[in-house]
Amino acid sequence: MSQYLLSIYQPDGPAPGPEVLEPIMRDLAALNSEMQAAGAWVFAAGLHPAESATVLRPRGGEILITDGPFTEGKEHLGGFTVIEADDLDAALGWARKLAGATTLPVEVRPFQH
Repeated sequence: MSQYLLSIYQPDGPAPGPEVLEPIMRDLAALNSEMQAAGAWVFAAGLHPAESATVLRPRGGEILITDGPFTEGKEHLGGFTVIEADDLDAALGWARKLAGATTLPVEVRPFQH
């Protein structure tokens, strides 16, 4: 089995209201339970907003520390799930369900061994 990172990208700005967020969180909890029952789920977490990030950059022998996200953009990494899957096709199957549950884009990347 290989491990895959399923990265969830969300648009910048405030979180949606409870009328939108509550069904998404319910669907996500159900999907996490399904992945756990199948033995695919390893770890999942949501992240604080991108503005809470701190970035460290090496510059001329020094480390520069700045507030805010690494890049400016219209969306940012909002959360992730680490899974174990037999192959990329199986990982894409879980990612398809995750995109459906969150209604957000999901990037799939294998871990290096």
